[in-house]
Amino acid sequence: MTFPELTLRAFEPQDTDRLLDIWLSASRLGHPFLGDNILLAQRDIVRDVYLPGAENHVAVLDGQAVGFIGMMDCFIGGLFVDPAHHGHGIGRALVDYVSQQRPMLELDVYADNKLAPDFYRKLGFHEVSRRPHDDEGLPFEVILMRRG
Repeated sequence: MTFPELTLRAFEPQDTDRLLDIWLSASRLGHPFLGDNILLAQRDIVRDVYLPGAENHVAVLDGQAVGFIGMMDCFIGGLFVDPAHHGHGIGRALVDYVSQQRPMLELDVYADNKLAPDFYRKLGFHEVSRRPHDDEGLPFEVILMRRG
């Protein structure tokens, strides 16, 4: 299902608090294996490093941000949709939006995430490799996926 009133736009600094709320609620759903202490520490990194340092696009529905995607060149640093809006095509719309200017996309996804690997496969991504630790060196397997 898609929403005709869904708009995609560039990140604005006033989006920060709402996007952090989306990030945390979606991360708690997709990454419960990390635990709340790690997620809360990562939220600070998202706020201080990733939101200001990446090319971010925001999905807005009825005047409220409902999801976002962060890009670093052709690498999707993060894709998060408010869990209340999962399954409605918002994540797909964000990926389709950034892919218009990029012939190839890559991303990392936790192998233990019960939702994301299948979501990305449905969008045409395939597994390229795996590594046993995440970017922080924690023992959580990460899958590199690519499309294009």
